[in-house]
This record gives sequence, structure tokens and C-alpha cells, in this order.
Amino acid sequence: MSEIAVDAGPVRVPLDRTWWQRHGATTIVWGTRAALLVVLLVLWEIASDRWIDSTFVSRPSDILERLGEWSADGTLWSNTWITVQEIVYGFVLGAATGAAAGFLLASASLAYRVLDPFVMALYSIPKVALAPLFIVWFGIGMHMKVLLAAVTVFFLVFLNTAAGVRDVDRGLVDAVRLMGGTRRDIARKVVLPASMTGVLTGLKVSIPYALIGAVIGELVASNRGLGYLINDAAAQFDTAGVFATLVVLSVIASVLNVLVGLVGRRVNRWKPTDD
Repeated sequence: MSEIAVDAGPVRVPLDRTWWQRHGATTIVWGTRAALLVVLLVLWEIASDRWIDSTFVSRPSDILERLGEWSADGTLWSNTWITVQEIVYGFVLGAATGAAAGFLLASASLAYRVLDPFVMALYSIPKVALAPLFIVWFGIGMHMKVLLAAVTVFFLVFLNTAAGVRDVDRGLVDAVRLMGGTRRDIARKVVLPASMTGVLTGLKVSIPYALIGAVIGELVASNRGLGYLINDAAAQFDTAGVFATLVVLSVIASVLNVLVGLVGRRVNRWKPTDD
């Protein structure tokens, strides 16, 4: 009697879809974005010195020319590298400490209730006001900018992580307890995975604030970095130079957003998709 082998697991039925059916929506979104950007740049170029004084708004062609000049003489790359280091180090330091503190404190309900008003009071302090104090403590070197960016990131990641931990479904926690799970099992297998949405939200929200912290430090006291380039260009009424630096900062923020998005998709693979 012959045996019929049956494969375990779900049956996968391949869908015969065209390229447009698979990628059409994404293509439309990116095409619309590109078209909108081109229209805005063309209108900006036309309006400059016709309807608006270019001294105040510059023009896209001048900005592109300034970027070319700075790239050719190395000004752009050397100062961008300094700022990128400050942003990345500050982001990683602030995100790591904020996520760890948020997870630990939110897991301890009593400690969180005691410390919550103090954390909110510190969070409410404008980070710009901390720059002079950080200069006194750490000088005007890279450490000051890194720590200023880290402090800015810390609170955003902390608050979002804590919210994610406290919003964990209590029914899941009780179910693990009924099955004999320890506190460590609950933390590792329930609270940590379920709170990742809050962590990733904090990471995404804090990316521009990492830039803000680093650039504020450079604006207050620095002789290198993109914040220094903004100060130097503004002092010379070089509007094209200011906009060129802002373009570079926008590119850095976009790259960081993409990287965080990739990490988020990898971490949240266990979640069901909406498709």
C-alpha cells in the first residue's frame, strides 16, 4: 500500500499579477511626489527676482551652484561628516538609554508613578536653553553636540517606549501567568514585542530632533559642522548657502528615516500585514 506524502503547513497559491498590479500604487505615489517637487522648484526659480527678491529666498539654480562649489573644495564633505557623526552618536546614545529607561520604569508601576512628574518637568525644558550649560560642562567640542542631541532624543524615545509598555494587553500578561510564566517570560515574550511599536514611533519622531540638537550646538558655539556653515553663510547674507545646508540636513534626515523604517519592518515581521 503506497503512502502519500503530505507537506505540513499552509498551502501557498502563487498569484499571477502583472508588474503594474504589484507596483502600480507605489509608482503613482513616487511619481506624484517627484512631479510635485519639480513643479515647486520650477515655480521657485521663476518667482525669484520676478515676484520675490532673491536676496531673501535665493533660487534653486544658485543653491545647486553653491553645493557644487562646496563639494569641489571639500567644504561640504568635511563639515557634513562632523555633523553626521554628532547626529548618529547622539541618536544612538539617546535612543538606547531612552528605550532602556522607558522599558524598565514603565514595567515598575510604582517607580513610574513616582518619577513621571520629574521626567515631564525635565522634558518641558527647552533644549536650546541647555546649550550654554552644556558648553560650561563639556566645552565646545563634539561631546557637547552629541550629548545635546542625545538628551533631545532621550525623552521622546523614553515617553513613547513607556507608553508602549503600559498599553500592553493585560489579558496576554494574565494568560502567560496562568500558564506558569515567570516575570522574565512576560517581559521577554509579551511586553518587549508588544512595546516595539512605541519604541519605533519614538525613533521616527526623534530623528529630526537629533538633527536639531546637534545643529543647535553648532550654531551656539562651533567652528565646523553644518550649523557653522549656516552661521557663516547667514553672516555673509549668502541665502543660497543657508538653503544648501538645509538641503543637506534634509537628505540626512531622510536617510535616517529610511534606515529606521527598515529596522521597523524587520522587528515587526511577526505582525500580520494589512494586505
